[in-house]
Amino acid sequence: MIEEKMLVLLRQGKISKWFSGIGQEAIAVGATMAMQQDEWIMPLHRNLGVFTGRNMPLSKLFMQWQGNKEGYSKGRERSFHFGSKQHHVCGMISHLGPQLAIADGVALAYKLSNQQKASLAFTGDGGTSEGDFHEALNVAAVWDLPVIFLIENNGYGLSTPTNEQYRCSSLVDRAKGYGMGGVQIDGNNILEVFDTIKGVREYCIKHQKPYLIECMTFRMRGHEEASGVKYVPPHLFEEWETKDPVKNYEHYLTRQNILSQSQIEDIRKETKAHIESELAIAYQAKPMLVDTDEEVNDVYAPHKQQITTNHTPATEKRFIDGIQDALRLSMQKHPNLIIMGQDIAEYGGAFKITEGFVQEFGKDRIRNTPICESAIVGASLGLSLEGYKAVMEMQFADFATVGFNQIINNLAKIHYRWGQNADVVVRMPTGGGVGAGPFHSQSNEAWFTKTPGLKVVYPSTAADAKGLLIAAINDPNPVIYFEHKALYRSVSGQVPNDYYEVEIGKANIVQEGDDITIITYGAGVHWALDYAKNNPQISIYILDLRTLLPLDYDAIEEAVAATGKVLLLHEDTLIGGLGGEIAAWIAEHCFTYLDAPVMRCASLDTPIPFNIELEKHFMAYSRLAELVNKLMRY
Repeated sequence: MIEEKMLVLLRQGKISKWFSGIGQEAIAVGATMAMQQDEWIMPLHRNLGVFTGRNMPLSKLFMQWQGNKEGYSKGRERSFHFGSKQHHVCGMISHLGPQLAIADGVALAYKLSNQQKASLAFTGDGGTSEGDFHEALNVAAVWDLPVIFLIENNGYGLSTPTNEQYRCSSLVDRAKGYGMGGVQIDGNNILEVFDTIKGVREYCIKHQKPYLIECMTFRMRGHEEASGVKYVPPHLFEEWETKDPVKNYEHYLTRQNILSQSQIEDIRKETKAHIESELAIAYQAKPMLVDTDEEVNDVYAPHKQQITTNHTPATEKRFIDGIQDALRLSMQKHPNLIIMGQDIAEYGGAFKITEGFVQEFGKDRIRNTPICESAIVGASLGLSLEGYKAVMEMQFADFATVGFNQIINNLAKIHYRWGQNADVVVRMPTGGGVGAGPFHSQSNEAWFTKTPGLKVVYPSTAADAKGLLIAAINDPNPVIYFEHKALYRSVSGQVPNDYYEVEIGKANIVQEGDDITIITYGAGVHWALDYAKNNPQISIYILDLRTLLPLDYDAIEEAVAATGKVLLLHEDTLIGGLGGEIAAWIAEHCFTYLDAPVMRCASLDTPIPFNIELEKHFMAYSRLAELVNKLMRY
């Protein structure tokens, strides 16, 4: 009845979009009723029954669908793309598949904390073709997680029929390939859905295993209302009309003398009155008042750093040791911190940063992962839903491409969308100079610096590597932490022995000067220092950004004003590199300080080559002297 009312409102222009679950209501309702109220569910478009089954106030749901600020996403999301921590409902993203891996993370949290709970994730028949489906099921099986994967097979992925989507006879057949149990059921029989999921939930908890359920059903309307149903043969509607889950359940209840027809009519009248009264409340929602400060501030979860300046004695340590110190101390401080990545346990990671950690902290907390970056980023977010912290190591920053969707669309946006933080750090071994070629040497930080909701950190010293990583782990927001591979064992310095944070968003003046300013980060800091040492006749002001998102604009302005001549130096390629953004900001806000055009020194706009001589030529450092001289001539 809610759906029918929403279709009326859609025609009246009072809502903008609606994904109808008419014809397959029994799945969402039965599944939600079979789970405990405090167990996380990851629903999709047609799962209204999840939201009503969790007793979310109908008036607030109406406000959500109307785009009111008093809805669950402050008007920032549409239809079912929202969640509620209070109700243990995780908001979906349009990419569908990533929801499954979040359920893995929640189930891992249940497992680690010995809670007798399971998580449940919905997918459609179309979504099972995505790589995220494979990754999530494989991780759940390998890690023995209590998670239920529920496929709503309604015959169509938008307009594409199942015979054009897969060749297995039934989707549940895939369960065996992942080493888990599976069952296909009548998704239009609410009692069968409820009984099956109730039993599967008990199985998952008792045996600490995942399970796959394929619910056969049919949607009686379009993928969403605008798409229509012309692509569906008419006889299918006639066939499935006889299997309508609501009507058939009503008939069952009357045949069993549980309800009379008059009682059913009374329920309908009560429901209609409730819908209208809740809608009347929703109509009283205040008009949207746009507040720029609120919009910007809600991108990140609130967090105040604990910065200490008085440190205990320091020890000479390498860059890599600073990272290792930060991880070890953080693991000791936070019992809820989990580190995940490929080969990080007994092997100690590709760069041996976590060597010995598994003996100290155990395999529950130092977790080897299958090669499935997307699923592990998603699982990290799932852990965050249950109050855990996660550090996920990309074996190489280049491999972030296969986890890009989770980082950009789930981690980065989740707090802005519905107030859920993502307490996740993604470690990114990055950069060239080691002759590793195009797939192990890219500088890809600019991919992430344009994404609101992420914090991007890039240390250049051992002390900053430690302090920034500790700060990143303490920050409840998603942090992409770049660590340059060429600095691991080539750079060392005095590192305080205690547990401390370096402020995220605060640049560092490496040295002051009068002639030119070099603004840089990472390996660029050492290039600039080396050049300054070899050219003492030039007084060079060097600013180490340290954090690339958010940028320290005050420090940038101060650095520009110090000399009036600015060179932006980074290892990333020129076009689309962060230097272009900073140059534009300087031109807009610091023009009166400038005595010369802002210049950029960056690597060639080519993939990074393997041959050492080609790589040297590729690197920005090979053009640093030329650009400094050009700038000095102004």
